[in-house]
Amino acid sequence: MTPADLSRTLVRAVRCAVEDGELPAQAGVPGGRVVVERTRPGGVGEYATPVAFQVAKSAGRPPRDVADVLARRLGAEPGIESVQVTGAGFLNFVLSAPSAPSLVSEAIVWDIVIRDVRGGAAFLTPDDDEDDDDDAGTGPGLRERVVRQSVLRLVRAQGGSERDVPVPLPVAPLAKQDSDVFARYGADAARWGMLAVPARETPVFSDVLLVQGEGSEFFRVRYAYSRSRALLRNAAQLGFGAEAGEVTGAPELLRALTEYPLVLEAAAHHRAPERLARHLVELADALLDFQYRVLPRGDEKPSAAHRARLALAEAAGTVLAGGLALLGIDAPERL
Repeated sequence: MTPADLSRTLVRAVRCAVEDGELPAQAGVPGGRVVVERTRPGGVGEYATPVAFQVAKSAGRPPRDVADVLARRLGAEPGIESVQVTGAGFLNFVLSAPSAPSLVSEAIVWDIVIRDVRGGAAFLTPDDDEDDDDDAGTGPGLRERVVRQSVLRLVRAQGGSERDVPVPLPVAPLAKQDSDVFARYGADAARWGMLAVPARETPVFSDVLLVQGEGSEFFRVRYAYSRSRALLRNAAQLGFGAEAGEVTGAPELLRALTEYPLVLEAAAHHRAPERLARHLVELADALLDFQYRVLPRGDEKPSAAHRARLALAEAAGTVLAGGLALLGIDAPERL
């Protein structure tokens, strides 16, 4: 079970509890959406949600009572190793270890979704035309337009519409000396600089954006994608291709892929593209560490393990490219 699956499972658990009379008929999840987030350091379990507090308002019951009802139901769900109620009604979860084949399949699904988002040009208003860098590259409203474009893509990837995004968004403008960032750094690096910090904060630009090395997060994300594609080319030269299978010894990469749908949901809900940018850096770093285990070494022959690792690396690259696309940034196959 992924965190996104857990969110849907929680909505279903509330509905079933109402049908079985464990919660009042008027109880429900506002908006039909449950927020699931990574547990903070020192917390209980891996993931937590305040859903019981949301349901308690309509149920007329204390949040702790609602949480106890949901915990009893969720404890038997496949993919949930444990569930615990803490405080006044927070639900905390430990999920089963992710499956590499399922993550490869999920990456393919997200690739289709994001391709659809990129093709939905009508979703952006004429004033927000993302391809018109000459018009969008200067001016006091530049950052608001860039942030809004990314938020629109994120919301659409979650099945939302332009009506769900306020106009204008509360975005701190660029400092006066940074009004020409598109010209100074190029459109992709400038967008990263604008989107990698919370919208209410003023971004600080530096030549680190232009560094072609590990000191630049922007470079590492795009480089990790290009490395995933290089691995595919090198594997083809060795006579083998990617084939989904179980992969051991890659916990950080598996975790980053598992949490990607949850990050997209949170980034869309909070109108916060920086959440996606931060996650792409984590995923890129995990992939760059993992890349050295993908191809055979020396006289080693390609095996099922190599094909499975290649499939996982390909999936990670696909997710990186899709995430960059949601930020309006290109992912070159060669750097």
